[in-house]
Amino acid sequence: VQLQASGGGLVQAGGSLRLSCAASGSIFSIESMGWYRQAPGKERELVASITTADSPNYADSVKGRFTISRDNAKNTVFLQMNSLKPQDTAVYYCNVLVLVAPGSMEESWGQGTQVTVSS
Repeated sequence: VQLQASGGGLVQAGGSLRLSCAASGSIFSIESMGWYRQAPGKERELVASITTADSPNYADSVKGRFTISRDNAKNTVFLQMNSLKPQDTAVYYCNVLVLVAPGSMEESWGQGTQVTVSS
């Protein structure tokens, strides 16, 4: 399974960005899709995830500002980021859990996209 992420960039505090990540390859079904981030000197952390049942889960630090959604027909997940803060600066990674065949699950990571929020 390959992931292609896009949408990162530089934005001023209070601004917005939208990340997208498209999955391709041998996909029977996608169980969950999500976004993680890693700031310099910090561990990678979950930002948001969404399951097949469209049940979203958010880190407390982004609740009310970020929205995760998915387009099942295009195997794509989006992260709408509003009211961005300098502490949101990080490399954002797309993550998917895919059923590649009955009984065979595979986890894949995207290449990472830089989000920089200036104060």
